[in-house]
Amino acid sequence: MTIEADFGGWATKANVKCSDGLTILPGAFKHMHDKKVPLVYQHGHSNIQNVLGHAILESRDDGVYAYAFFNDTPQGNVAKGLVAHRDIQHLSIYANKLTKSGQNVVHGEIREVSLVLAGANPEARIDWVNIRHADDSITELEDEAVIHMGLELEHALDEIEEGEELVHKDLTVNDVFNGMSEEEQNVVYYFVGVALENAAKEAAQSAIVQPGEGEIAHQEGTDEMSRNVFDQTTNNGPSNEKTTLTHEDIEGIFADAMATGSLRKVAKNFALQHGVENIDVLFPDAKMATGVIELDKRRTEWVSVVLNGMRHTPFSRIKTLSADLTQEAARAKGYVKGAYKKEEWIGVTKRTTGPVTIYKKQQLDRDDILDVTDFDMVTFLKGEMRLMTEEEIARAVLIGDGRDISDEDKIKDPMGVQDGLGIRSILNDHEFYVTTVNVNVDDANSSYDEVVDAVMDGMEYYKGTGTPTFFTTIPQLNKFLQAKDLNGQRYYKNRQEVADALGVDKIVTVEPMKEVEGLIGIIVNLMDFNVGTDRGGELTTFDDFDIDYNQYKYLMETRMSGALVRPKAAIVIRKTAATSVLVTPVQPAFNKTTGVVTIPTVTGVIYKNAAGTTLSAGAMSAIAAGASVTIYSVPDTNYHFANNQEDSWKFTRDPA
Repeated sequence: MTIEADFGGWATKANVKCSDGLTILPGAFKHMHDKKVPLVYQHGHSNIQNVLGHAILESRDDGVYAYAFFNDTPQGNVAKGLVAHRDIQHLSIYANKLTKSGQNVVHGEIREVSLVLAGANPEARIDWVNIRHADDSITELEDEAVIHMGLELEHALDEIEEGEELVHKDLTVNDVFNGMSEEEQNVVYYFVGVALENAAKEAAQSAIVQPGEGEIAHQEGTDEMSRNVFDQTTNNGPSNEKTTLTHEDIEGIFADAMATGSLRKVAKNFALQHGVENIDVLFPDAKMATGVIELDKRRTEWVSVVLNGMRHTPFSRIKTLSADLTQEAARAKGYVKGAYKKEEWIGVTKRTTGPVTIYKKQQLDRDDILDVTDFDMVTFLKGEMRLMTEEEIARAVLIGDGRDISDEDKIKDPMGVQDGLGIRSILNDHEFYVTTVNVNVDDANSSYDEVVDAVMDGMEYYKGTGTPTFFTTIPQLNKFLQAKDLNGQRYYKNRQEVADALGVDKIVTVEPMKEVEGLIGIIVNLMDFNVGTDRGGELTTFDDFDIDYNQYKYLMETRMSGALVRPKAAIVIRKTAATSVLVTPVQPAFNKTTGVVTIPTVTGVIYKNAAGTTLSAGAMSAIAAGASVTIYSVPDTNYHFANNQEDSWKFTRDPA
């Protein structure tokens, strides 16, 4: 092939151990021959400006060679100049879909070739460069790379006689310094001396004292300057001997530094002993290690799962119509010739949910923005606002925001009200939409395997879309993983086995759920939860500048509603008190002809009518022909039901 590339070099060499411990075998990238891949800087995949051009790969017996071409862009031209002047001499590859045998790479896909300051493969380096002149001629610079990055430091070896064992000797700072020639040591002495003297001069210029008795102040039109703290000369007598740095002083400083390992500490001690102040100017100020503020926050990985999993509509007022087809009157009926055909009766319920505004507001003084130079304060602030707003929305969807109902900052939660504004949390939604499963796992004989049994029984009432997700906390998940049988063997080896046992697709841990007492988890497919936002009500950021107070103000706001839109779309798993006893309510007896309901006697179960009045055991008064009555059951103190779906019954007497 005709080579007109800007430069060429080994993208990677075979049978060479890289600094990451991997060795690429011959032919591992043979299928990449003649492939074109991007040429980038320092594997900077996140920024398109890091793309400098492209490289054509050539598979050879001892590795992969790259012919690189720079783009005619500002960054491409800068990189071309750096390579031409041999400021950058190393290449590196980014590959995935690796097939490994031990620490040997036998197959992979090269995605890009990078110019790097230090490569993992010590022999991946640029070995020739083409410089295109104005007359379009090309000059080839043949030069080997001087720096071979990726090699481990070699220890100096003591001389050994034949037959003796080879002994490695670790070099200390003292060994390195003593190994220098006298000229090299003098250079070190010189630079340390210059640094200390420059520090003294800078400190002297900043340490001017106010004139007082026996001191000289600068007078306008004269060359006299006020005395500084380093100057020991007085007006009333001869000058004292001023502090100077001798060859012996510097040699002593370095000897102490090699003994203690800290040049800064030794130099500062020397300064204090000899009257030199402000020695810290010799050393640079502390800088941020990562360039960003590290956040001490709750785990928020679950937030994107919630926000991305929900159904989204371009309108904020949500209406849900539900028809109850489980009642007896909704069943299809057989016909007898000559008989009267009865109309079907279907109960239809409706509920609406309107929008509520959710916001986060911040302000910054302009002076503070300009004074903070270590990082971009505005970018950080906007990122924090979005992070916290999204977390609050996701929390409101699952469990509510947790604030008291009287708190003016609370995100409204209609909590079972037929018509309301806000986000209906799954945890607090009406039993028509959510099945609550109760389980006692705190008594001495309980195991979290009982939760699995309870969920399996509760799945009878789950009518949501597809396979749901289990949202829980890390402590609750650990209870499953730590559960053991009588032989000490764990029931579940990993979280996927727990998910399979519960009949869910996956398990997502939600840290704020720990704030809800007695909550084990929520099972739901978030496609059954609808979030509505009108046009313009999307999560939006607003900026404003207050001239009077020199302040920037930032507002992030959305106006939205949210609610489950399918009946029985979720299961909430709660644990009861350790002393609570499981009890099953018994359905009252009913005579459709006479209209008499008979309340049974069940220990731990209380029966009530629609008005909330407790009913005594035995026969009730007959209801009118064609009329209906609803009986509710609730657990007595220290008792609980398995779920909330079998605790009410509706009875209708036949028409006259």
